[in-house]
Amino acid sequence: MPKSSIEVLKDLKKKHYAPLYLLHGDEPYYIEKVADYLEEHALGTGDKSFNQYILFGKDLSVPSLLSYAKSFPMMSDRQLILVKEAQGIQGLEQKDMQVALENYAKNPLSSTILVLMFKDAVDERKAWVKAFDKSGVLMPSKKLYDNKIPDWILEYCHEQGLKISRKAIEMLIENVGNDLKRLASEINKIVLNLRVDEEINAHVVEKFVGISKEYNYFEFQKALINRDVLKANQIVNFFASNPKYNPLAPIVMMLFNFFSKVLLTHVTADKTEKNLAQVLGVNPFFTKDYSLAVRNYNLSKVIQIINEIKKLDLKSKGIESGSLSDGEALREMTFRILH
Repeated sequence: MPKSSIEVLKDLKKKHYAPLYLLHGDEPYYIEKVADYLEEHALGTGDKSFNQYILFGKDLSVPSLLSYAKSFPMMSDRQLILVKEAQGIQGLEQKDMQVALENYAKNPLSSTILVLMFKDAVDERKAWVKAFDKSGVLMPSKKLYDNKIPDWILEYCHEQGLKISRKAIEMLIENVGNDLKRLASEINKIVLNLRVDEEINAHVVEKFVGISKEYNYFEFQKALINRDVLKANQIVNFFASNPKYNPLAPIVMMLFNFFSKVLLTHVTADKTEKNLAQVLGVNPFFTKDYSLAVRNYNLSKVIQIINEIKKLDLKSKGIESGSLSDGEALREMTFRILH
């Protein structure tokens, strides 16, 4: 039975080591977290020199991998063989090589901890994968849906005894994205600079993540939601004067995603926070923004806005761009949205 990273780490912290670990999926954060824990704790400091092997799949064939796995540790109870980018192992797709892996997995050496790290999902229906699952640990690691990211940030901060404000979470997501490794890195950077018992708020994120509180994509969207003409134009002028650091493409994507959800909010009968979060596929944190936008922009206006965003998208790709610069095109679209 496949296990979650929480279950795997819980067992590892109890020093319950399995002879086999197959870590796979498109979210590297959890895979690396488990692998790092094994690398740090599976062997004592004095045992690592002779009994810890960090290998890469492209440098291995299935027979050479099994040769490592079947060898005995030197003056130690166990050895760790950790294979990064295991999808590159030569011969892995060959039937006879899969049979060889399956046979080893059915009777693995108890003194070996063999860890295979895959960058993508493996087919869990394959016999050799099932054998790894039966004798060891099979851990899939899937990308989190965007609406789960706020809860992940909250939980990550909670684990470190930190408090974080809603706006700080929004700013991290807007400016860092949904890359868990990057988010963890930015939060860790903030933690290093926090005073004891200090909350992570918008000011702290702005200061240590390098975000301009007044002139960023997040504040631009906020200004449009509130129909704050002055603030929106101040930000547009800043973007236009710094095109290298404020390209059109991410602005277009952000606005299209947002106003598409505003359109969906308009046509949703049950506009309670719980239902909107489910319909829009967002965290309940963000439903207030969509509800406010619905109050400030009627349905026909939202449809017009989406058309204006599509036009800007074409201009950003060099289609129907005319003589307008990116900054001028953004300024024109902003005017049409707000008036």
